[in-house]
Amino acid sequence: MEPSKKTDSQPEIRDSELPLDVVKHNEMQTSNQRQGRRRIPRFFWLAFIPLFLFTGGVIGIYVQPPPLRYFLKITGLRPGGGTSNPIAVPVEQDAESEPEQATIRTVVALGRLVPEGKVITISPPFGAGDARIDEIKVEIGSRVERGETLALLDNRASLESAVASAEANVALQRTALAQTRMTIGAGLGEAQAALDRAKAGEALALQEYKRMKNLRGQNAVSQSELDQASAEFSQSRKDVAMAEATVTRFTAQEMETQPDVAVAKRKLDAAIADLNRAKHDLARGIVTAPVTGTILDIYARPGEKPGTKGILDIANVQRMTAELEVYQSEIGVIAVGQHVELSADPLTTSLFGIVSEIGFAVERQTTIRDDPAANTDARVIRVTVNLDADSSKRAARLTNLEVTGRIAVEDAQ
Repeated sequence: MEPSKKTDSQPEIRDSELPLDVVKHNEMQTSNQRQGRRRIPRFFWLAFIPLFLFTGGVIGIYVQPPPLRYFLKITGLRPGGGTSNPIAVPVEQDAESEPEQATIRTVVALGRLVPEGKVITISPPFGAGDARIDEIKVEIGSRVERGETLALLDNRASLESAVASAEANVALQRTALAQTRMTIGAGLGEAQAALDRAKAGEALALQEYKRMKNLRGQNAVSQSELDQASAEFSQSRKDVAMAEATVTRFTAQEMETQPDVAVAKRKLDAAIADLNRAKHDLARGIVTAPVTGTILDIYARPGEKPGTKGILDIANVQRMTAELEVYQSEIGVIAVGQHVELSADPLTTSLFGIVSEIGFAVERQTTIRDDPAANTDARVIRVTVNLDADSSKRAARLTNLEVTGRIAVEDAQ
């Protein structure tokens, strides 16, 4: 059977007419949701805002997404730019590769303290021969300047006499030159006077010859008398020619180019050369300082003949260095500029410096350890160390002191 259909004739029953309250299902569900939302306080979500901000900041620092990078690029801001200890680096900065780890070790070498420029041994001058010390002008520890007299030899007296003799000879030759010039001047005056006298005699002889010729025409004198007057006139003409030649010899050249003057000048030059040689020889009797420095030791005293050690030692101890003997197997790690520490038994504190020069030649070791088992035939290369100002001052009185040097070198891993 078909279910009965609702017809218009049936009355409509309203909810209000029923004896119980009718609750619709949709309205009940919506009411429950509203009641549920009302149970969460509105300020509850405020507690999550710092968490969201913190999470976003961490993500921005760690991930640095493209929008953040673009924003930083257009604004010119840099991650960590507002603090001296940033925890983030700029996004465009590539991560740097970790540097190679290096270890510091020391190369130990023996050596000695020497003044800069080393110690200079002063020997007798060249040509001193068997000369002995006459006087020492300095003492150990004296500070001297370059060119200052250090000692006098006993040959100085004879050398000074030679200088005096040469000076006297120079004075003599100067006088001879002046005398020659005066003689030439006087000779020129005499020649000019002789020429004037010859010309006067010539004029007188010519006049006499003419007179005798006139008288001969009148038969007042004999032919022999005329011939005598002619001969005298001819002789007077020769006298004039001779006087003119003499004057020409003096006037043809300047005074300084006259032969007699030239000879006198050459003699004076030779005398001056002898004087200069005598003064140069005088240096054979005087010992002077070749450099500015300090006297370290004196080996010869007055009356003694200098031996193989020379007369004295001089050096510039105001700037001290150290010569270290580095084994040839270790020289590869040594470089100019490395720091060096020097120690020795007499030193209460270490000396410090830097490597300034590395030698080019392999030599035999000269500084040996006290250990009997030490290698005494090692091959080494000399390394020069310049001491700093304080260390140099403390080492000024310790020339040739044996020291142990420790050179700090880096070994890359």
